[in-house]
Amino acid sequence: MDTLNDFNVAIQRRSPSVSLLRHVIQRRAPAFCQEQNIAGSNPQAGNAQEEDDPSLSSFISTLVPVLIVAVVFISLFLLLRRKFKRNYEPRTFLGSLRPQERSPALPQGMLNWFGAFAKIPDSFVLNHQSLDGFLLLRYLKVASATCLVGCCITWPVLFPINITGGGGLKQLNLLTFGNVVDKNRYYAHVFIAWIFLGFVFYMVARESIYYVNLRQAYLLSPLYAARMSSRTVLFTSVPTEYLDEGLLRRMFGRGLKNIWIANDCEEIEGLVEERDKVAMKLEVAETKLIKLANTNRIKSMKKGGQSNEPLGNPNETTGESGSMAAKWVPTNKRPTHLLKPLIGKKVDTINWCRSELEKLIPKVDALQAAHRAGNGKFIPSVFVEFYHQSEAQSAFQSLTHHQALHMSPRFIGVNPEEVIWKNLKITWASRVVRNIVAITFVILLIVFWSIPVGFVGILSNIKSLIALAPFLSFLEQVPSVIFGLIQGLLPAILLAVLMALLPIILRLAAKFSGAPSLSAVELRTQNFYFGFQVVQVFLITTLTSAASASVTSILCKPAEAPTLLAENLPKASNFYISYFVLQGLTISSAAVLGIAGLIIFRLLGMILDTTPRKMYKRWSTLSALGWGTVFPVYTNLAVIAITYSIIAPLVLGFATIGLYLIYLAYRYNLLFVFNSHIDTKGLVYPRALQQTTTGAYLAIVCLIGLFGIQAAPGPIVLMVIFLIFVVLFHISLNSALEPLLKYLPKSLEAEEQSLLAAEDGVVAPHSSGTDKGSHVASNGMTSSTDTARKDLGPAPHKKPNFITKFLRPDLYTDYHTLRRLVPRGFADIVYDPVTERDAYYHPSISSQTPLLWIPRDSMGVSRQECHHTGKIIPISDEGAGFNEKGKLTWDAESARPPIWQEKIYY
Repeated sequence: MDTLNDFNVAIQRRSPSVSLLRHVIQRRAPAFCQEQNIAGSNPQAGNAQEEDDPSLSSFISTLVPVLIVAVVFISLFLLLRRKFKRNYEPRTFLGSLRPQERSPALPQGMLNWFGAFAKIPDSFVLNHQSLDGFLLLRYLKVASATCLVGCCITWPVLFPINITGGGGLKQLNLLTFGNVVDKNRYYAHVFIAWIFLGFVFYMVARESIYYVNLRQAYLLSPLYAARMSSRTVLFTSVPTEYLDEGLLRRMFGRGLKNIWIANDCEEIEGLVEERDKVAMKLEVAETKLIKLANTNRIKSMKKGGQSNEPLGNPNETTGESGSMAAKWVPTNKRPTHLLKPLIGKKVDTINWCRSELEKLIPKVDALQAAHRAGNGKFIPSVFVEFYHQSEAQSAFQSLTHHQALHMSPRFIGVNPEEVIWKNLKITWASRVVRNIVAITFVILLIVFWSIPVGFVGILSNIKSLIALAPFLSFLEQVPSVIFGLIQGLLPAILLAVLMALLPIILRLAAKFSGAPSLSAVELRTQNFYFGFQVVQVFLITTLTSAASASVTSILCKPAEAPTLLAENLPKASNFYISYFVLQGLTISSAAVLGIAGLIIFRLLGMILDTTPRKMYKRWSTLSALGWGTVFPVYTNLAVIAITYSIIAPLVLGFATIGLYLIYLAYRYNLLFVFNSHIDTKGLVYPRALQQTTTGAYLAIVCLIGLFGIQAAPGPIVLMVIFLIFVVLFHISLNSALEPLLKYLPKSLEAEEQSLLAAEDGVVAPHSSGTDKGSHVASNGMTSSTDTARKDLGPAPHKKPNFITKFLRPDLYTDYHTLRRLVPRGFADIVYDPVTERDAYYHPSISSQTPLLWIPRDSMGVSRQECHHTGKIIPISDEGAGFNEKGKLTWDAESARPPIWQEKIYY
């Protein structure tokens, strides 16, 4: 039986060594069957096998260590939170955030902050962080609540049915579908499936309606409507003859404000990169020179040599370049570098960089001016800005060109900072081919991902591999320490690398497919990664778990394979009970602890932050979530819970707890730690809702399959009828909601104007024209500076009870209600002329010469360097210096270093 156990392990790890396993089966199958026959002829042995059910003990053995780890993680978090405020509460004080973006500070006690944390509403994330972050929290709450309702629906009925099913299973398996023998009892599973899975589809419909109303309230509010991106449409695959500003203005009429025809910027992009690279090299060299001079001064003071070299006037800038530094740093110790690796000429870095920048900066300025004048080579993409949001929406919703795939696809709300400029070159034909190639690649990646994972699994069990393949016995001769590293540490490292590479690969595939913006890449990555999660993390794991549990009997009685799999498929739910325990306790506690991020922040900061710029960037840059890879992980958890809801209802209980603990972890991080760099306008949410229905479909298909294996025609017919119903309902729902997920309705423009008038305390105009008051509603610019605005007050309907509100989302979570969640005075949306002119130019066209930032010293070296270097490139030594030990520091309290730039709300 040892060889059989090895075979089971190999299947569970999805080993690709199929031929090797087949050889073992052929040689050992007779022995397997003989052993099974002996066991089958011995009633005592059979009874012993039935009683030897490890499901409960396995669950406890998983729960105890995971619970211990979670307690340790939470304890460390409570201790470290007070000491490392930058890592655990940066959003409460960080100067790189506007005051209105910051979160309220929590009490600094060990436990007394829980109450203040609980009082902060989730809508705070919507108003101060991002719509995507708010909807991630909502998805986790809704998924947890759905599982809780599932417990209330399934447990009172299915637990008694399953427990008394007469299948002879024990412990946790007693609660599963596999313990039911009487086919008439399957009708209970059918009708409970109707109720719960119908509830799942209702929740998807309800939350889709909620999102549509929230999206409209958010995008039509002044917070977003006045932004340039809301009034700008990106047209891709534009024919050459339409790359003409005059023609485009005639096409779109008087509502058009600005046009940016994308340019081929390969030449200027290379020069800008070279300019910035040389500038940063100069900054590092200047900082190194000043640090070296300061270090030598401190050493001289310790040796009593202070009187030999007077400090001089720290504000003195006269004298030959480098003369002040020469008092402390010999010429041969100044920063140098080789022009070519190993064989290049050694040059003084500061002098060489100044010389290069004197040539590069004028070249870049000249090319930028030429591109702004329209003298560059055009590529088939155009950004068109309109005066009002409504005009941009009309252009976005219109069929722009008479030929298929021309001036399409169109995008609105694209932030200039998210544009993938190289993808704007793609023609419509290339886009079609790229899409096919990317999708094919991802499908193959998902299907064959088992090969590298299986290889890692083999490495983690080398002794079993040697038993299957004796020619590898030489591995047993290596030293035990090396053998332990190969079998223990190496597989863990390889698996971690594989799982870390997967999101990167999927994002590269999304970019290759032609997505023109980072938000579009995240949405496509969400689809790709969800497919991977469902196939590899759920389906293959489930099937291999069920197959390995019954492999012995299948080998001996192949004709009974379907029945054996049906009996063992519910037992595979025990793995997912442990999986939810792991996710809910360990993953959530590890997320709030963030020990890896803390160590990396502190360790890399000490090693790599050698200039004030690097120190400031590390200090001010907050971690951000990749929506395309965060949502699918938890969507898959919901899918697993829903799929097993009828087969093994106990999973729902652990899913409820696990998802809620994950919600709490993300709630803390989104309020106090994370920032948002990519804005999908919440589109990840309806996509996650649609993907959640995968669990309902899988549950229906599994039940139909199980009923079919057990030859129960009545339940099969009922489930097929239900399947047809939910498919038709789903198609109708998507058909109704799809336009509302893409476009904004014109009917709400007047409503928004009335709401703004109510805020201003004036009577709303009844005309359809543009309001001439202090604001222009959702269809234009807002520059109101009135600080005496009134709140909108309560929603325009009576406060409903819970049931009424739940059943009527169209009425009680409508536009007028959700509009009150979106702030008006969050930020003034005002653009200076240069920002308006350069917003949608390629970054190399709008890129300014960087400002260098060096530390100030008490010897006057930095002032002299600023004087001479400043003749070529802007430079400052304000806000950074050295402490008494000679360590580089910067003024973190001021939050406005010379290189600080105010965030532009595009």
